Amino acid sequence: MNSAHHSTPDLSGARWRTGSYSGGNNECVEVAPNLPHLVPVRDSTRPAGPAIAFSHHAWRAFVNDLAPAEVPHSFPI
Repeated sequence: MNSAHHSTPDLSGARWRTGSYSGGNNECVEVAPNLPHLVPVRDSTRPAGPAIAFSHHAWRAFVNDLAPAEVPHSFPI
């Protein structure tokens, strides 16, 4: 079992935005690309809930690997 300690990042300065692909039905993910070292992602229906954070490089790779027919690149990269 890994005993590494992970701290919770401070997301108080996060400027959340929802991708335009959500269609305005509030059932989408939100991202906050404005933070310097990470891109947090959360469920738009649970804004006070947990978020998962990616490095900018990992987020860019994820978005770039999405098929354009499935999701237009409406998230910032």
